[in-house]
Amino acid sequence: MLNGLIPKNTPPNHCMIKLLRQNTDFPPVELVLLQPNGLLAAGGDLMPERLLDAYRHGIFPWFSAGDPILWWSPDPRMVLFPDEFKISRTLLKTLRRGNYEIRTDSAFEQVMRACAQPREGQDGTWIQEEIIEAYVRLYDMGLAHSIETWMEGDLVGGLYGVSLGRMFYGESMFSCKTDASKIALAHLTAQLKRWKFGMIDCQMNTPHLATLGACEIPRREFLLRLQELIHYPNGHDKDGVPENETRGARFPLPNPPPEGEGPNELLREIYVNTALPWRFDHDLFA
Repeated sequence: MLNGLIPKNTPPNHCMIKLLRQNTDFPPVELVLLQPNGLLAAGGDLMPERLLDAYRHGIFPWFSAGDPILWWSPDPRMVLFPDEFKISRTLLKTLRRGNYEIRTDSAFEQVMRACAQPREGQDGTWIQEEIIEAYVRLYDMGLAHSIETWMEGDLVGGLYGVSLGRMFYGESMFSCKTDASKIALAHLTAQLKRWKFGMIDCQMNTPHLATLGACEIPRREFLLRLQELIHYPNGHDKDGVPENETRGARFPLPNPPPEGEGPNELLREIYVNTALPWRFDHDLFA
């Protein structure tokens, strides 16, 4: 099933990737393929432990229907630094006009399903049911978030991603009206800047992201920055969160992961340090 991904002339020793089984660790990212750029492993699962371990190591899932789960860590890596987001004059006028409403985490699955709709020139989508189920689980834990643009009571654009420490991993965005996704991204970058987040992972290079200020950096630099940012306690626990609202209170785990039990320890650490309701300031573009 990987034949279409690996060029025919690739030497055999350059087209071997690790097959993940239950409880199999990811291989070092230095072992990724050069072609296709960044392919590291196949298989495994999309449970929270696996996904969070992947994100902490600069790895993300991306695969098509009929393929096994494929795990990637491309070099270079497309990122957006919050203070480098480019706002055009037209977008700035729209932001100041304020004929929209920004909501966070009010329609997460709806945002994902809108992002999953086929785009012009595309036959299908990588956001399949198992991807939606996996990220809804992270949302329920308070670790995945949606930033939504609403107009006249309708969801018209937005994006979703994962937040660990002071790092945000952007996954996908959609727009049903002009600039609706850009409005959401503008509010995200402005709020993350206030919360002292250091970087938004954009994964792959696209011309659209480049026009908004995203740039490529070497994977080594990306990983160094990543390891610093994910180990910060949540940077916004005093910004707009009531004193009586504890970490993760809006998305409580059924049973908080106990200490010292393998993968659960990873979940417990991330949950304690990261899981918080997201509330954006209302004066970002006043």
